[in-house]
Amino acid sequence: MSPEDDKGPEGKEPSLDDLNPEVAEETPDTLEAAPERDADGVVEDTPDEIAFDPAEPVYENTIYAVKTSIGHERIVADAIENKTIRKGAELFAILCPQPMRGYIFIEATNPDALQELLKGVKKVRGIVRGEAGNIDMDEIEHFLTPKPLVSGIVEGNIVELIAGPFKGEKARVQNIDEAKEEITVELFEAMISIPITVRGDHVRVIEKEMR
Repeated sequence: MSPEDDKGPEGKEPSLDDLNPEVAEETPDTLEAAPERDADGVVEDTPDEIAFDPAEPVYENTIYAVKTSIGHERIVADAIENKTIRKGAELFAILCPQPMRGYIFIEATNPDALQELLKGVKKVRGIVRGEAGNIDMDEIEHFLTPKPLVSGIVEGNIVELIAGPFKGEKARVQNIDEAKEEITVELFEAMISIPITVRGDHVRVIEKEMR
C-alpha cells in the first residue's frame, strides 16, 4: 500500500474524528458548582442575595453617659471593663474623667446590650436616656487633653505638700514655672525662710489667694 492510500478521499491525513463518527461533546469553558442538596436529596434553593430586614434597627457607635455613685466612678469603670472581657461584649471605650463626679462615659453600639451588661454591676445607677445621654465628642474632648501640673495654682495660694520630704507641711506659693511644671513655695513652719521648688502635682491647694 502506497502512502497515498493512507490518505483520505480528499488527500488529507485521517483524524480521530474520521475514525469515530459520533459527534464529539462540547466541553464547557467554565465548571458550574453542583447544587446543594438536603438530607433527602432535594435540591435546596440558594438565594442570590441575603435578605435585609428593614425592621431590624441599625446602631452606630455612640457615647453614653452612665450614672454611678459619687466617689465610685473608677471602681465602676474597672468592674465594667472586667465584665466586658469576661462576657466578650462589644464596648469600644470607657472614660472616667476625674473632675466629673457621679458619671462615666462608655462608647458602645447597642444601648439595650449595654443596659444588659450593666445589670449586676455595683454602684451603677443606669444609663442616662434621651438626648442628654447621647454625648458628642466635642463635649468630652477637653477631658482627653492632659492639663499642666500647675494648672489651677497661682502665686499667693496656700498649699499642702502631699509628697516628698516635706509631706504634710503647709506653704505659700511664691513662683510658678509653667515650662518645667514646677512651683516655688515658702514653708510656714520652717525655722529659716528658704524657698523650695517642688513639682506641681506634689501640692494640693487648700486656700486660694483673694484678688
